Amino acid sequence: MAQPSADVPVSPSPAGSGPERFSRSFPRGVAASVPGLSPVADAVNVAVFAPELDGVDVWFTDPDGSLMRTSLPDTTDGVFHGRVEGLRPGARYAFWEHGAELPENGQLLVDPYARAVEEYEDGSFWGVFVEEHGFDWGSVARPHVPWRDTVVYEAHVKGQTKLHPDIPEELRGTYAGFAHPAMIEHLASLGVTTVELLPIHFHIDEPHLQDMGLPNYWGYNTLGFFAPHQAYATAAAQAAGPAAVRDELKGMVKLLHAAGIEVVLDVVFNHTAEGGQGQQALSWRGLADRHYYRHTEDGAYFDTTGVGNTLDFNEPAVIRMAMDSLRYWVEEFHIDGFRFDLAVSLGRDAANHFTASHPFFTAIAASEALTGVKMIAEPWDVSMGGWQTGSFPRGFADWNDKFRDTVREFWVADHGRLAAGDHGASVARLAGALAGSRDLFSKSGRGALASVNLVTAHDGFTLRDLVSYDRKHNEDNGEENRDGHSHNNSFNHGVEGQTGDQDVNAERLKTASNVMATLALSLGVPMITAGDEMGKTQEGNNNAYCQDNPMSWLHWNLTEHQRQMLQTTRDLFRIRKEFLANQPYSYPAREDSGFLFWFNGNGDPLQQDEWTNPGTRLMQLLIGSPGSDMDGLVVFNGTLEDQEVALPHGEALAEFSGRPEDRARFELRYSTDPGDLGHQGVIRRAGEAHTVTANSISIFRA
Repeated sequence: MAQPSADVPVSPSPAGSGPERFSRSFPRGVAASVPGLSPVADAVNVAVFAPELDGVDVWFTDPDGSLMRTSLPDTTDGVFHGRVEGLRPGARYAFWEHGAELPENGQLLVDPYARAVEEYEDGSFWGVFVEEHGFDWGSVARPHVPWRDTVVYEAHVKGQTKLHPDIPEELRGTYAGFAHPAMIEHLASLGVTTVELLPIHFHIDEPHLQDMGLPNYWGYNTLGFFAPHQAYATAAAQAAGPAAVRDELKGMVKLLHAAGIEVVLDVVFNHTAEGGQGQQALSWRGLADRHYYRHTEDGAYFDTTGVGNTLDFNEPAVIRMAMDSLRYWVEEFHIDGFRFDLAVSLGRDAANHFTASHPFFTAIAASEALTGVKMIAEPWDVSMGGWQTGSFPRGFADWNDKFRDTVREFWVADHGRLAAGDHGASVARLAGALAGSRDLFSKSGRGALASVNLVTAHDGFTLRDLVSYDRKHNEDNGEENRDGHSHNNSFNHGVEGQTGDQDVNAERLKTASNVMATLALSLGVPMITAGDEMGKTQEGNNNAYCQDNPMSWLHWNLTEHQRQMLQTTRDLFRIRKEFLANQPYSYPAREDSGFLFWFNGNGDPLQQDEWTNPGTRLMQLLIGSPGSDMDGLVVFNGTLEDQEVALPHGEALAEFSGRPEDRARFELRYSTDPGDLGHQGVIRRAGEAHTVTANSISIFRA
């Protein structure tokens, strides 16, 4: 397609005052049919919010592929709109200020509401008109998995299947590949109920990455909040056009739903791909810069995201765009939830203070279309007051970084300190994390089900690298290892990086298993990062956002240690499901809806001086159900020595269980020390001795 030029033919706009002339300022974008508006043959309604422009032209390709332009004659409350003839499904289109000089590089302004976005050979981006049409969902409905039962799996559409040997090559790295039976079987075997996909909105690479020849693999650089990222579709779907891409994505959701698995999208509403103020205008900046973005009093961008710009959620147009996008993905694609990147930026008021009563959060809570949809906040950004874990309103769950840091410190970093002869932390903070961080979430009126517990995520070390590296190794990112976090609470177990030393590898596996067990057995909602279940390594790179290669992709040819890690993860989440079986679905939303009781190594209740003693690194956690039996006993040994413990007994046990002490039995179900697995099935009485090996966890069915 030729670049725009001043001599491009002007498409005639319907004239007169009859129904063929009338247009509406809603819905925004391109629509073939508008409620209450009489249809006109070969004409669509076009509307764009551009209050800072004097007029708007639409540039588009006609059925012959020729480039046309026409003006939008009407304006309502800052929205330019009109009927446009000849703009048909599959047409490329964009906006430009009426009468303004055209850009030399051919980059016009992409419709913020475009249902598809494509890049041309000259590097310019255009929207594509994709007419809505029916999709056969059959009898498949959204699973609506209760929060209590939810197990989140954070994954990248491409990296998940790119190297999977059991998925046909043409499907690897695609939407269709993600829903292949081999992948669904893997997710189901882990007990995963909900996949959280890294951004699949249309996104582009930042200029500095392009200069280095690197991509934005993670996709946190959005250019289309309504458009699926086409590169994740199969080659056949891409060749067939945006409608086929959309249907492939819907097909993925349908198949996952049929397997009982929800789909949550990671969405990036805090900033756009337009970058800093001096960079290329691609869409919002050219249409309504002062309305879409936060500014200081002197007109500079106020950046709370660290990427050059921040969308201003105090502007109704921004809230409307985000709400329209959320509803579109729920209603059109049957999406089950959203994880909001840098969500604090979405809740900052005009004075830049975070407030849980922000109009955007209120709009979400009041939306009928979003009722029952999972809302997950990444509860921080990079500006003042940017850490807000536990502060989001009812209806949201928060990524719990306090849980992450506590578990990493106790099992990983403290292991290194103890091995060096230093001291570690007591079990007190770990117990708080296991109990769902209630102290953190109570201030917002929420309970442990608002805590999305994570130890790793796409950003940071993988679990295997967490126990294999003392420091980050990000040299491949082209920033001389300056990027990425430097404080990781990691421990390499004596050797930096991968090693053939089987003793070191065995210790690393045990530490990783302790972390996974703590994640699986904590109150709240666990999140597994894709690949952690089978020992994925990124070679020490803790910021692999620009590594679209085998470093980031999942490998499926597993070593013996990786197979052990995979089986461990499966076993632990099966045990979690058993422990929850007798709990009410509000568990643990109310204080009286679940029971946790803490014992020391002597089988007696832990006392205050033991909680505060840094030397207390052993405890027993008894889990029960209201009005029912005990569900399980977990013994945590955070020391580097084997410990003989007396299982819980006495009056405290009898009061907790509601039965005489002599009737209490504990069956060993699992140990994170492979050497103890031979004792699985052993039944011990209350008060009976049990040896928990160094740096391990023993799990009993009560």
